[in-house]
Order: sequence, then C-alpha cells, then structure tokens
Amino acid sequence: MTARILVVDDVLPNVKLLEAKLSREYYDVLTAMNGPDALNIVEREIPDIVLLDVMMPGMDGFEVCEQIKANADLRHIPVIMVTALSDTSDRVRGLEAGADDFLTKPVNDIALFARVRSLIRLKVMMDELRLRESTSSNFGVADTDSLEIDISGGRILVVEDREIYARNINQALEGEHTVTMTTDGEAAVAAAQTGEVDLMIVSLSLQDTDGLRLCSHLRSMEESRQTPILILIDDTPDHMERLVKGLDLGVNDYLIRPVDPNELMARCQTQLRRKKYEDQLRDNYHASLTLAVTDPLTGLYNRRYLESHLESLMLRAAQDGKPVGLLALDIDHFKAVNDTHGHAAGDEVLKEFVARIKRSVRGIDMPARVGGEEFVVIMPDSDLETCMTVAERLRESVADSAFAVPGLEQPIPVTVSVGVTLSQGASDNPAAAMKRGDE
Repeated sequence: MTARILVVDDVLPNVKLLEAKLSREYYDVLTAMNGPDALNIVEREIPDIVLLDVMMPGMDGFEVCEQIKANADLRHIPVIMVTALSDTSDRVRGLEAGADDFLTKPVNDIALFARVRSLIRLKVMMDELRLRESTSSNFGVADTDSLEIDISGGRILVVEDREIYARNINQALEGEHTVTMTTDGEAAVAAAQTGEVDLMIVSLSLQDTDGLRLCSHLRSMEESRQTPILILIDDTPDHMERLVKGLDLGVNDYLIRPVDPNELMARCQTQLRRKKYEDQLRDNYHASLTLAVTDPLTGLYNRRYLESHLESLMLRAAQDGKPVGLLALDIDHFKAVNDTHGHAAGDEVLKEFVARIKRSVRGIDMPARVGGEEFVVIMPDSDLETCMTVAERLRESVADSAFAVPGLEQPIPVTVSVGVTLSQGASDNPAAAMKRGDE
C-alpha cells in the first residue's frame, strides 16, 4: 500500500535515513527541516502520514502537531512523533497534542513499517468517509468540522484476567467513562455484540484466550468492526512481534506495561475522539442519503427514488408476469386550502393526508410524494381488483373525516382523486405508467 509520507527533523542525517528506509518500501517521501516548513508542506501537499521529530529549535514537534490537529481540513492526517524522549510525561503531552503514536530513536524498522501500514489503512478509510460526507452540506446536514467533540461518558470494554491490572485500569478510567470488565474472550464477544461499546482494551497476556485471535474476531464482527481496539502488551520480544501482527490485523493502538494511568487515559481519549468523529461522518453521510431521496415535509420517498424503485419493480414484473400496480393520488382543490387557511395549515393537511395513506395501504406498498399535492402509491405483485380495493379504501379514509388542523376551530374537509393503472410488460416504463395514472 503506497502513501505519501512527510518526514520532519532538524538533523539532516536523520531525515536522509528515514527517507531511504521509506523510499525502499516504495513510499513517496516529502521532507522538512523545521516546523514552519512542515506546516506549509502539510497544507499544500496533504500527506497521508507525518513522521515528526519532537526536539526542534523554534517550533517544536508538539506545537507543529497541535497546529495540524487544530485545522479542520488537516486533523485527520495521522501524526507519528519520532523522539529520543522516553518519559511518560512526554508521550502524554504528545498524545494530548493529537499525536497518534510515538516511536523512539533509534527507530525499529519493523515497528515503523507496521505502524505506518496501520495508520495508512486508517487514513484511507477516513478519506473515503470524508469524501462521501462532503456532499452532506448540500442537503443542510450538520457540519462535522467542529473541533469540539464531547467524548465524556465513553463506553469502554476491558478484557483482562489479571486482577491487579484490571483494577488499575478501572481506577484510571471509571471516573470519566463507563468501564465494563471481562476476563475471557467469550464474554468480550457477547459484550461487543450489543453494539454499545466505544473502545475495546484487550490484554495479550490472557491465560485462556488468544488475545490476537480475539482481536481478529472482534474486528470481523459487524457490531464491532468500526470500534477501536487498544492492546496491552509486555515489554518482551515475543509481545513486540505480536504487536506487529496486531497492527496488521487492524488494532488501533497499544500500551506497554507497566501502564501509566495518565498515558492510558490520553490514548483512550484519542481513540474515543476519533471514533466519535468517524461516527459523525457516517451519520451525516447516511442523513444526506436520506435527504436526497425523501420529502422533508412528509418523510415519504421523493420522485427521484420513486422512479428508480418503480423501474426495478417493472423490470421484475416483465420477467415474472406479476404486474405492478400504481395509484396516482391528487388532493382535490388543494390550492383553495392554502389560499383560505395559509401554507402552514396546508402543510398540516399534507402530513395528515400521508398518515391516512399509510393506514390504508398494505405493508408491501410504497407511497411517495411526487410534488405539491400529488402522490403515488406503488403496489408490487398486484392485480387490478386489489389496486381498486386499496384505492377506494384510501379515498374513503380521506373523505369520511375532515382534517383537524392546530389553530383552526373548524376541521378542513378534504377529498382525493385516485387514478389506478398496472404495468404493461417489457415495453412499459415509469414515466408512461405515471402518465396513465394521472390521466
């Protein structure tokens, strides 16, 4: 998987060494020797990952990272801090600045490439979500560029069978988040299947469960596929090898024991913030799709969706010989309702009209609003007698009881005209069927 990586370090040999290593793996490498140049390149080139030295004169790596993460157009770019600093306080400061990970000099090649691959996959997914969501603003959906993301009350699942470790994790997190503790894989899977987990912390030292296999299982489940996973490892060669495998499996982050409570909290906050942001992107994308195919006043599908859906049903009907029924509905003299009582009253009439349509048609039938006071009901696998029966029931439900409108003393009498038609074989099409219904 190729990517464009920005290497930032004020020491030229360090830059050249990382550039050579990454280029050998076929990555496209950009370089900068100081913070301001790095920020300019990030804004101009939009790299996939930034490898950022911490100790630089003038603007240090912490400040560079903070400025990248403060920009709504850039904050999705993963930042790995490469540093000779090993104090937990420095890692916590970097994580609070928005860094996605730390690598300690001299950089271990295996750890470097594993982390780069993992973050590239994340970046590709985020880019796809951002691209899909970018159309949401055209439909009035809330903007996700707000930097204020509330991550309090995160639901964290911890899988740890050693009591002292479990207790320390719980004490570090329980004040701000809801923590569920489990000791085995089966219980963890059951908890994850509820879909009510925002972050999973899995120990790789479980006695009766293979931690990596559990991570793989959790990553493959629909309910937890998008939930971040943080693994706990020991500082041993075996666990470092398993860390690399874990990152390739889709693990998002890791902590090396002994776990510092402040670093644990900082890494959890980072993952929860990313999860919340991804959820907002997905929600906005789905909302934009909904708005694109539904009528905002009535909640029914609009003409765009109706014609596409009807075309599919008519093609199927031409093949299996079971016709599609179409009811064309037009509220009688609806202009008079708006002229007499106002458009607000007219909107209330439309909403009540739709409610009566839904009560009158079958569960498999699909009503849609095609414009103004004009509606269509699609009736799959229906003969003319069935369509006429439903049409008459619908006409009666509208005409038999006047429409009560908030703010008006007298209800408004409403009637509807209904045209009925059936699909007519392979040569038929939605436009022709809707025209027959209108006629």
